[in-house]
Amino acid sequence: MDIRIVPRALVLALSLVGASALANEALVFQTDFGLKDGAVSAMKGVAFGVDRTLPLHDLTHEIPAYNIWEASYRLYQTLQYWPAGTVFVSVVDPGVGTERKSVVLKTRSGHYIVSPDNGTLTLVAEHFGIEAVRQIDEKTNRLKGSEKSYTFHGRDVYAYTGARLASGAISFEQVGPLLPAEVVTIPYQPAVAEQDGTLKGTIPILDVQYGNVWTNIDDSLLTKAGIHKGDNACIRISEGDALKYEGKAPYVSSFGDVPEGQPLVYLNSLLQVSVALNMDSFAAKHQVQSGANWHISLKKCG
Repeated sequence: MDIRIVPRALVLALSLVGASALANEALVFQTDFGLKDGAVSAMKGVAFGVDRTLPLHDLTHEIPAYNIWEASYRLYQTLQYWPAGTVFVSVVDPGVGTERKSVVLKTRSGHYIVSPDNGTLTLVAEHFGIEAVRQIDEKTNRLKGSEKSYTFHGRDVYAYTGARLASGAISFEQVGPLLPAEVVTIPYQPAVAEQDGTLKGTIPILDVQYGNVWTNIDDSLLTKAGIHKGDNACIRISEGDALKYEGKAPYVSSFGDVPEGQPLVYLNSLLQVSVALNMDSFAAKHQVQSGANWHISLKKCG
């Protein structure tokens, strides 16, 4: 009788332990490593070592070195298009080997991000909400034999933990201890519409291939400011307190609505206000960059 009962009890116990575990979910990698060496391949090798059936994908490995803000934005830009349950591993980690926390954040949308808690999670937390944050317990969630390595947590801790989570080898609860539902954030100018119709916001990122300037100003604020298709918008761009550009451009649907080389205001693929030159780089021509300290204002003008 014991021989029959024990296996059933074990099955029940195992099913309860893994009740909240994932199973063969996509694992998406983002780093500032580039692809010139074997770092990214090593991370994927660790993931395959956990489960050879895991679907592995790349968000980007071209984040500028140490640029935590851009890592935050790229997660925000893409996360919403991946199904719930997807696990992201983001490694832009200038503080590797220090006391900064290694965490897994679960969003209210059901996505998971494995990352250092260094500001990378700023925009994900703001736009998708925090369901819970857990600190990675490296006693159980670290690649065996890597204990003496302090400079490649992307391979030894993040890829390993992300793969275990995505494969269902561990549940979210088994990642490590629960932390307060908050993360380190990078301060920046939120998008606002002032009473005089001026829109203010940040230039979080550039459309780097073409030099278009993307903002964090949603299309709803354009309507609130009374700016409609065909209207001109007066534009001011600054880095901190230093004015870098002042001019005006029409608000149109797409690039071909203005002559080649002329400026325009349009909505990008995230339905946020952007500034460009038709068939040219606005950013290069006017020496505009991006980041939490780059600001933009727009107002309807003649």
